[in-house]
Amino acid sequence: MSALVPGDAVRGDAVRQSLASFRREREADWKAFEALLARVEKRAPRALSEEELLSLPLLYRSALSSLSVARATSLDSALIAYLESLSLRGYFYLYGARRGLRQRIADFFLHDWPGAIRDLWRETLVSVALMFVGIGAGAWLVASDKGWFDAIIPSGLAAGRGPDASAELLRRMLYDGDNGFLSGFAAYLFTHNVQVAILAFALGFAFAAPTVLLMLFNGCMLGALFQVYWAKGLGMELGGWLAIHGTTELFAIALAGAAGMRIGTRIAFPGELTRMTAAAHAGRVAATAMVGVSVMLLFAGLLEGIGRQTITSDVTRYAIGGGMLALWIGYFYLFQVVRNGDR
Repeated sequence: MSALVPGDAVRGDAVRQSLASFRREREADWKAFEALLARVEKRAPRALSEEELLSLPLLYRSALSSLSVARATSLDSALIAYLESLSLRGYFYLYGARRGLRQRIADFFLHDWPGAIRDLWRETLVSVALMFVGIGAGAWLVASDKGWFDAIIPSGLAAGRGPDASAELLRRMLYDGDNGFLSGFAAYLFTHNVQVAILAFALGFAFAAPTVLLMLFNGCMLGALFQVYWAKGLGMELGGWLAIHGTTELFAIALAGAAGMRIGTRIAFPGELTRMTAAAHAGRVAATAMVGVSVMLLFAGLLEGIGRQTITSDVTRYAIGGGMLALWIGYFYLFQVVRNGDR
């Protein structure tokens, strides 16, 4: 082994003394800057006083100066890494792009929400298909045995209006804006659909099985109700009454089901990722979709209230329902394509 040269030992002591002196002189500013950044990152700029806000740029420049000196004099590598991290945080906070509330809302409606829905297109197709299967099953069961109606439709929703109800009574429920049952039925149906949407998303983590069953059963209820009206020659009339708000409402439920399926299938089949990581990735897309679903459900409730009270023409009802469905499809699947084509 080679002996330690006395000159090297002296230079080592000098470096250590220089590092210690450097820390003593500047570390207080680093810690103060780090503490202020932690506060504004967790909360908002209003969490700081005016004096503290004004000190941020000064402390940032002090951190940059310290980093420059540390690099130039080859001080402790751990200290250099710490100052680099601190300076980077300061730069992103002070000079990075930060979006205001209006910009965040605009980005959500122009990019985030439509992008999430397009990402869920496979699950959406499955969800819609399950609802149609349920509609067919519900209609077939009630047509083959009217006793199935009471088994499928809750008594609170049916309120005695079933396969034995007269055509005149069923018609009056669709066109009499002052009919108490019609108001109760519409409110019950809307509340039920909101609950289905929430549960379809929330229960998706159970490998999507509850979500699949909910999509089938919701379709089954709709099919059973349609069969009752269809048997009395009022199927098209019921379709028009439901179309005003139903195209938006049922599409929202299908999207909620798709969001739940995305989470469930990623947990069941995570691929190379861990289940927690796969669920987290799927959850971000699904959560964005569900925020939009809540907007659709609120809009459907507004349409239901207006349509039930003021619109009695079947043609107008179908036109509104078809127009709303075309609007949602265009917004989710065509609008971004047109925007990209214009660039």
